[in-house]
Formats: sequence, C-alpha cells, structure tokens
Amino acid sequence: MSRIANNPVTIPSGVDININGQQITVKGGKGELSHEIHSLVSIEHEDNVLKFKSVDESKSANALSGTTRAVVQNIVTGVSDGFERKLTIVGVGYRAQVQGKILNLTLGFSHPVNFEIPEGITIETPSQTEVVVKGIDKQQVGQVAANIRAYRPPEPYKGKGVRYADEHIIRKEAKKS
Repeated sequence: MSRIANNPVTIPSGVDININGQQITVKGGKGELSHEIHSLVSIEHEDNVLKFKSVDESKSANALSGTTRAVVQNIVTGVSDGFERKLTIVGVGYRAQVQGKILNLTLGFSHPVNFEIPEGITIETPSQTEVVVKGIDKQQVGQVAANIRAYRPPEPYKGKGVRYADEHIIRKEAKKS
C-alpha cells in the first residue's frame, strides 16, 4: 500500500468536511473547494481525521490512494491557511504593478505585458520587483506563477528575467575571445 496514504489527514478547527458519495467538499475560513475521488479509493471520516484506503490491492489503486490523500491535504491546507508563491524580477527597468484585475509587467519588450488575474487568485506587488501570488488552490497558484515566469524566464548570463524567490540560477561565463 502507498505509504503516503497511510498518513491520516488531520482537520484543523474551523474546517468543515462533507463527503457525499465520491465527492468531498471542504469549507474553511478562506473559501470552499471540492474534489471528485476516484472509485478505487475509499475515505473514512472519524473525529477530526480522514483516512484513505485503496479498494483493492492493485498497483494503480495504491498509487491513487496516495495521490488522493496528498490532494485532500492540499485542499484542507488551502481553505485554512492558503498558499502563496513569490516571484522576483531582476533586470534594469523591469518592474511589475497591479492595477485592478490586471498585472502590468515591464520586461524589456517593446510593449508592456498585461496579465489578467484569474478568479480565485490575488496578486500583490510589495515592491516594483516583487510579485506575490496568493490563493486557496495550490495547483492554480503554481500555474499562475509559472505563467508569469514564462513571459521572461531568467537567462543564464546575467540572470535577468522573472524567477521564483527561492530559485537558484546557474550562471554561465561569457564567451572569451
């Protein structure tokens, strides 16, 4: 059996869980998320703990039980605490600014890049070179951060571009004549 699925998910106070067939709905202080659980995985809800078991002992059922446990853990964490991803902009004249539901990026192109902020995501710019993406859905937060980074990924010679705050860029040496 999946070792990840053996770990139970503890539910913090202020989070309500509703299991209806194979649909699980989690409500918390930050919002509400739901997830459809695969038919090869069963959930047991006791006190403030969720336990996941595979219906049969097939390899795919074991893998799905661990994946489902991880997804439900992320949902519970998202509705109680939320997720955030920090981006740093490096480069002369490169900057970011939020105006309403649009993130304006100046990244050295001949035109400004306007990124429309999707529903359920909030973006803050504490300074002109920092972007903080926040939300309750871990997958969506990561995808939005990756989309912003994709406009100008960091280049290996000077390190200019949009990078994650914890990302390390391996620098190359310039060509010598």
